[in-house]
Amino acid sequence: MTLALSRRRLLSTAVAGGCAALLPAFPRSVFAASPVEDAVRLTVDRRTLDVNGKAAGVFGIRQPDGTHGLTLDPGRRFVVDLANRAGEDAVIHWHGQTPPYVQDGVVDNNRPAIRNGESVRYDFAPRTGTHWMHSHHGMQEQLLMAAPLVVRSAEDLRADEQEVTLLLHDFTFRDPTELLASLGAPAGGTAHGGHGQMDHGAMSTGAMNHGVMNHGSMDHGQAEHGSAHGSGHGMSGMSGGMAMDLNDVEYDAYLANDRTLADPELVRVERGGRVRLRIINGATSTAFHLDLGRLTGQVIAADGNPVQPVAGSRFAMSMGQRLDIRLTVPAEGGAFPILALREGAVQRTGIILATPGAAVEKVAAAGETQTDPLDLSLEKQLVAVMPLAARTADLTRRMQLTGSMAPYVWSLDGLTFGAHRPLTVRQGQRVELTFENASMMAHPMHLHGHHFQVVAIDGRPVAGAVRDTVLVPMMGSVTVAFDADNPGRWPLHCHNLLHMATGMMTEVVYEGVG
Repeated sequence: MTLALSRRRLLSTAVAGGCAALLPAFPRSVFAASPVEDAVRLTVDRRTLDVNGKAAGVFGIRQPDGTHGLTLDPGRRFVVDLANRAGEDAVIHWHGQTPPYVQDGVVDNNRPAIRNGESVRYDFAPRTGTHWMHSHHGMQEQLLMAAPLVVRSAEDLRADEQEVTLLLHDFTFRDPTELLASLGAPAGGTAHGGHGQMDHGAMSTGAMNHGVMNHGSMDHGQAEHGSAHGSGHGMSGMSGGMAMDLNDVEYDAYLANDRTLADPELVRVERGGRVRLRIINGATSTAFHLDLGRLTGQVIAADGNPVQPVAGSRFAMSMGQRLDIRLTVPAEGGAFPILALREGAVQRTGIILATPGAAVEKVAAAGETQTDPLDLSLEKQLVAVMPLAARTADLTRRMQLTGSMAPYVWSLDGLTFGAHRPLTVRQGQRVELTFENASMMAHPMHLHGHHFQVVAIDGRPVAGAVRDTVLVPMMGSVTVAFDADNPGRWPLHCHNLLHMATGMMTEVVYEGVG
């Protein structure tokens, strides 16, 4: 039968057994033929994608009608039967959601991966906003095991606007583990916990040969596909002669809703109509500048949380982050490319908004000039609509972001996962955590099970956005605050999968949780 993990069940067992009850065995189960009537079925499977005229085997997370991902209306619980038909072990993390610990979608001693042919039911009260779902097992995320996860609010339904969801990704024809090894990562990887607690990008899981790569479709007359050391490396101008590293990998393509600019998605919009863009940077290792072109929009939410509107036409988005942008289509109509420009490079992807009858011109997949590195100019402008309650921190911690391109190992406080030092918290504490980046790359830091508020940038206090992923630039610092209100063992890691895979991860662990 299908395993059901309801919040009611978890709360009742927690009362009976304390924190240890939060760590039940996660038994395997075969998908039930008759799920409850209101459950949504999602299937993790394989599919073939056309990438610039070449067939590519990738993963998908789809509903029975083929819809990629999930959108829930206000008041609906997150009741999902997740069936694994991927041909290998898998697990899906509900990025941006704050479910009970055992439903977070990671693998550890208490939560095994979902085997092929099995299914697990998830049941919790969802958090509204623009979020996404992706694998947290091995390197599957690089092979597009990812999809949007949108939970609408009542206000969203009342708004007179068209919603357009855009999932960005980077793509390689190479096996992701070969790609990681080509960067000089240690054989076997380091992110596989030495304590057998978590598997978030481990190279040694035995599931790395996905069997979905179509190498026969590659044009070997071109430059090496998905080669290491992207074009953004070695940018000069840093203090003391230090060079900034931007892009670990030169990818074969950059995707917007699974398509490149050779054949972009065309979204029909009304003249004078209002549009809400829900943008998700689901790329494995690529940051983007979101460019509205001739349009001007307002950022109204970051990582699913409302912010005071910030106007502009170009906005920075690191890996794992989401932005909701509201814009108005000009009354005269036309075609309006919405582009994601790769950081420190010329490549780009995107979609096109077009009014009926508008002429749509082809958009080149490369711009004329390289873009700048991402900075925190937008982050400094974001102000939460619903900030954390004013309160003195009970626990403060500084954490250094460490590592290098050679050898290709990334870490926190000089420790890779498995040798890491968890951040131990108590239920009810206000925690302030300062990320200090001592490396030559920027790192988007993501905390599971919680949303935090950005409260300082480079030591200067701000009343920033509430979010779950924040970019920490090279040699910069960002302080975030969160309330310890969701007991468990929660991953805290860089959302560059290649960095996490080599060890840039630790845990936030509640006292009493084993």
